[in-house]
Amino acid sequence: MMRHLFMLFSSLLIGGFLLTSGIAQPLQDVDRSNNLWDSMQRTVDKYMGRPYVWGAAGLKSFDCSGFIWRIMAENGITIKRTTARKLFMSLPRVPKDSSYDPGAVVFFDNLKHVGIVKNRETFYHAQVSRGTNLSAFDPYWRQKVCGFRRIPTL
Repeated sequence: MMRHLFMLFSSLLIGGFLLTSGIAQPLQDVDRSNNLWDSMQRTVDKYMGRPYVWGAAGLKSFDCSGFIWRIMAENGITIKRTTARKLFMSLPRVPKDSSYDPGAVVFFDNLKHVGIVKNRETFYHAQVSRGTNLSAFDPYWRQKVCGFRRIPTL
């Protein structure tokens, strides 16, 4: 009896660790994902036009990774505030056919810059010269794309 309880407790403990660590993700339905993206979109809109300040994560200014962190944090997604490179390493992969889906996190310039995809044509980011803005995936930015990740609950 004690052995069975120990096995059950161990399984629950390990399962809980995997879910909270981001190694395993709970199944999400489409409505929840759409509602989350709608909420994230409102958060993005709230911070458009703020100046770029290196190391800043809001509320009045942002750097690129601070902007993405703030969007996630205000929508209940807890991640450590970090650099674009470390953010890339910590987020789950995106299937190739979903790279440009709304809410995908896009990385540029050898993991030195990060943004969040709005649609196939545009993405949000905090840019040194323009602050937080919506930019086109024009030839300049497309050539700098080096990978995509997804927000854990999308």
